[in-house]
Amino acid sequence: MKASRPAEFINPMECLPVATIPEGASWTYEIKLDGYRAQAVKHAGRVTLYSRRKHVLNNKFNDVVFALDHLPDETVIDGELVAIGADGKPSFNLLQNFRSMESHIIFYAFDVLVHKGRDVMQLPLSERRKILEATVHPQEHVGLSEATSGSAAQIVEFARTHGLEGIVAKRADSVYLPGKRTGLWCKHRLQLSQEFVIGGYVPSHLGVDAIVVGFYRGKELIFVGRIRAGFVPLTRREVFRELQPLEVERCPFANLPQKTAGRWGQGLTAEKMDECVWVKPKLVAEIAFLEWTTDANLLRHAAFVRLRADKGPRKVVRET
Repeated sequence: MKASRPAEFINPMECLPVATIPEGASWTYEIKLDGYRAQAVKHAGRVTLYSRRKHVLNNKFNDVVFALDHLPDETVIDGELVAIGADGKPSFNLLQNFRSMESHIIFYAFDVLVHKGRDVMQLPLSERRKILEATVHPQEHVGLSEATSGSAAQIVEFARTHGLEGIVAKRADSVYLPGKRTGLWCKHRLQLSQEFVIGGYVPSHLGVDAIVVGFYRGKELIFVGRIRAGFVPLTRREVFRELQPLEVERCPFANLPQKTAGRWGQGLTAEKMDECVWVKPKLVAEIAFLEWTTDANLLRHAAFVRLRADKGPRKVVRET
């Protein structure tokens, strides 16, 4: 008997960050797209486009919603909203600063969860891909994320050569597990960067001089660094405007203060903490960095890249 399920938002399955891509005949590979995770739900003849945090995106990406109208009723598609720059590459900044350039936006579908009212999440990914490819019709604002079962080394080299963000590896026999991060799906970044939660900042006359960031280990927020590089005057003011309403008296980091500043000076001692303004850990920022220090597990040569409004802070864990 086929399982039935109404077409509605489903908590997205997560990828486990890995240092090396798993290999073998049971794995398939996709390019990691630099965009917003999104879900298209066709219910009662109407398409609703959701963010990973269940925010409705219809007004912002109306052309994408219109292009997805061909989906059969009572269908749920998982995918990624991507902005394609003039160089033909995904551009998160173009997507985040999107105004009147919707012609650059594409919804890349990579999985189907409900098809014509039938729950297909317990089917293996290889079978779901066949259903997906027969259901989604690529056009100006809609595409299919390409999957390959070839060599992991070859797809990594392709991504590196073309300056892409990374690789996603998925077990071909994996079922879809809503909200879970099991390792059946893995992601590997080619450059050292990841999202961190902002728990405080150092103020300046320009707005912020630095942000204080960390990741979650269980229920604890773990400090990893003060980030000063990567800002321009505009982003200093923008980040300050986002952080100011979140100010609190108590430091949210479980591992502060630190006894010393460490070999490279990244540590945050009680004396240095006096410079900080603490905030509720609600905002997420992407940070690029050279490496983790071996003495205190802090970020070395780190720089602010951008805020990530599409990322939930409780989902932020150490990736590398």
